[in-house]
Amino acid sequence: MMLKGKNAIVTGSTSGIGLSVAEALAKQGANVVINGFGDEREIKKIQTDIEQLGVRSAYIGADMSKPDEIAAMVEQVEAEFGGVDVLVNNAGIQYTSLIEDFPTEKWDAVLAINLSSSFHTIRSAIPGMRARNWGRIVNIASAHGLVASATKAAYVAAKHGVVGLTKVVALETADTGITCNAVCPGWVLTPLVQKQVDERAQREGTSVEKAKQALLAEKQPSGEFVTTGQVAAMTIFLCSDDASQIRGAAFSIDGGWVAQ
Repeated sequence: MMLKGKNAIVTGSTSGIGLSVAEALAKQGANVVINGFGDEREIKKIQTDIEQLGVRSAYIGADMSKPDEIAAMVEQVEAEFGGVDVLVNNAGIQYTSLIEDFPTEKWDAVLAINLSSSFHTIRSAIPGMRARNWGRIVNIASAHGLVASATKAAYVAAKHGVVGLTKVVALETADTGITCNAVCPGWVLTPLVQKQVDERAQREGTSVEKAKQALLAEKQPSGEFVTTGQVAAMTIFLCSDDASQIRGAAFSIDGGWVAQ
């Protein structure tokens, strides 16, 4: 319970990696604010499950593409919980296309959710963290924050930007009790990746299972998906006292993807 009494926001936490991170933080004693889209009943169940771990929870459905809603979310957490101690930027969307065919509105949307939202949450949360001289910021980037893939111009640009933003924030808070780091997962079988698998299976006229294996074979030498729990475990470590001098780092959890 190393985070007992701390308050955390996890963006994009109604499913996938974000949900696993939210649950892991709650198990360490943190009050957790979840965020994202989804069925109201499912969101209520997530809150109930978190509260059964003996912590407080709240759901704020702020649209991560809208700076005003992001600022309002942080203000609400400060007012109702007393501050934001842990910020996990996880919200993300994907769109794939050759660059000459890439719709400009899709570029803007991917950059807004995958990069700009992290800037806005950090900008809003940092003053309170400075006042308390303690904070943990973990940005969920991607292997695509370190290397590129064709047809993913906006996603790769955004995730590279997240890694760069992480380094700047780490430098600006280096003499404080605030740390900022990034986690760079490879293929994780989230709803976002499952959608890519399903589209591939349909496009290639193959089974979903074969599409999964083909996806892994292209990038991830281990041949296995990273689990959401593994990403959550790294996030928890980066929130610990043992990680207090890890600043501005980007940790790969990718089955050997970027080692190639």
